[in-house]
Amino acid sequence: MALTIYGSPMSRTFRVLWMAKELGLQYEHVPLDPRTGDTRKPDYLKINPNGHVPSIRDGDLVLWESLAINLYLAKKHGGPIAPANPAEEGKAVMWSIWALSELEDSIVTLVQNALMSAERKPDPARVERAKEGLKAPLAVLDAALAHSQYLLGDRFSVTDLNVAGVVAGLGFANFDLAHWPNVAVWLKACTGRKAFLDLRGSR
Repeated sequence: MALTIYGSPMSRTFRVLWMAKELGLQYEHVPLDPRTGDTRKPDYLKINPNGHVPSIRDGDLVLWESLAINLYLAKKHGGPIAPANPAEEGKAVMWSIWALSELEDSIVTLVQNALMSAERKPDPARVERAKEGLKAPLAVLDAALAHSQYLLGDRFSVTDLNVAGVVAGLGFANFDLAHWPNVAVWLKACTGRKAFLDLRGSR
């Protein structure tokens, strides 16, 4: 089997597994768990010297970083989920970088606060900063979704999958999206897809 996906589905690896399911790809999944030291073992550090997940091996190619991997898989395998032209590809890259730079740190803080034990939770001031820091970027996303169902128009694409793969963490954090109704409707549509639900049910 050419494609191997490394990483626990409880990590950012979920985004890559979701993409593979959307594309109908055959793959081997190696569920490495950073919490148990799997990603610091010498064999894995040869694949990803950063010691993080996810990573993939596709033939002779090794890639890290979940959203970059998804952009690669979409471009390689095509179909309706892939960008249709250079303009759409540019937007897919733009929104993917935006999600990481504008949203992810704050969302991770809120997820940690919701799921971690009391002694490992971030301090309350950091949690409040994270909540405040989400307001402006969520407003940007809400405005982008005001006139179309998805980020590239009326079809779900890798652009939506990558951004939703970040925003979906707000569900674990019980974060109320009532002030951003377009985001709430869009996220429900993205995470209601069969590939997402199948993966979530198998975790």
